[in-house]
Amino acid sequence: MEFQERMKELRMARGETQGQLAAAIGVSIKQIVRFEKGEQKPGFDNLWKLADHFQVTMDYLAGRTEDQRAPNEPVKR
Repeated sequence: MEFQERMKELRMARGETQGQLAAAIGVSIKQIVRFEKGEQKPGFDNLWKLADHFQVTMDYLAGRTEDQRAPNEPVKR
């Protein structure tokens, strides 16, 4: 799954509007729309904010892994 699909899926699963997400991470609604359309990729700082907001890893959000374990969550053995 690509970044824009994953981000939209996470936003919708939380029942958030694009405006609510934009306000939560401190960007414009236009940026959120561009992210979700795949017209723009977030910079490192915004990727970090999005991952923290959704409580997933940056790798999960970027589509590099299916492991969505939140940062600093201990690995269960």
